[in-house]
Amino acid sequence: MKQYIGFDVSLKDTAISIRQDGKRIWRGKCASDPQILAQIVRKHAPHAERVVFETGPLSTWFYHALTAAGVPAICIEARHAQKILNETLNKTDANDADGLAQLAEAGFYKAVRVKSFDAMLTRTLVGARNLLLTISTQLSNQIRGVMKTFGIVVPKGTGRVFDGNVRELLDGRDGLAQIILPLLEAWRDIRKRAAELDRQLLAAARQSQAIKLLMTIPGVGAVTAVSYAAAIEDPANFKTSRAVGAWLGLTTRRYQSGEVDYDGHISRRGDNHLRGLLYEAATVILTRTSASNQSGLRDWGLRLRERLGFKRAAVAVARKLAVIMHTMLKTGEAFNTSAGVTA
Repeated sequence: MKQYIGFDVSLKDTAISIRQDGKRIWRGKCASDPQILAQIVRKHAPHAERVVFETGPLSTWFYHALTAAGVPAICIEARHAQKILNETLNKTDANDADGLAQLAEAGFYKAVRVKSFDAMLTRTLVGARNLLLTISTQLSNQIRGVMKTFGIVVPKGTGRVFDGNVRELLDGRDGLAQIILPLLEAWRDIRKRAAELDRQLLAAARQSQAIKLLMTIPGVGAVTAVSYAAAIEDPANFKTSRAVGAWLGLTTRRYQSGEVDYDGHISRRGDNHLRGLLYEAATVILTRTSASNQSGLRDWGLRLRERLGFKRAAVAVARKLAVIMHTMLKTGEAFNTSAGVTA
């Protein structure tokens, strides 16, 4: 007989519920360790058909570890599951595990693709670099703001120019220097660490033919190409290239009920960071006028800008970029600047 299992995973413990023939046959709790969970599944559900758990901080580790142990693990979308689990009168971990087991038995769930550890490692590299750059910007803004309080305006400039300007303006102001200089040293150290991650990112870009292919698109740099390739992983993960735009939340939401039918703003589902990078690339395509930036995609975007405004045109170009980049990965062809673009 087939068994269906639900895991309600937390950082410390995982609640377990096992169902068979429409009834719960066992439930319990153990430490959140995939190896222990796999042992429990083999003991209490030797004919497990589906083991369901929600997306979360541990989902990548759980999925790959359980799959390697021979457990038929399925990671499902948390937002979809919560709409059903919230109907439970008493919200407990055990009841949530029961609800997930019922979803597994009914087959009423939305499975998500769990990224490989290599893809997650690349995404972690990009995320760490972005975090350091954000902290660096916050520190430089803090230094500028504190010095303005004392009537000292730091001239425009970045990097060594900013460092030199701050030190020059602090000359003779020992009291203020004792406060600002530690911030400045932290700013320099963080920029140095961010530069190290930059080098790692560029090295990864040089070693991948797929990333170098994506970088043939004007406005698409190493960070955008690496982030896109890590998110997509395999072009075969999407049935059509058009599906990538919706997956990244770059298509409009629709509401239809009775006589009411309208399209709203973009859904903003999926990877926020990658969506922002594609929007930045679209902005570069629409605003830079160098000869190397000319393409059919840019001409199409400029026509949209005249009709719809810059922001909507940039979103449309970002969505089109997502589709084109997927097609390039699938066919292995470089970006064709002369190709026309249709809506």
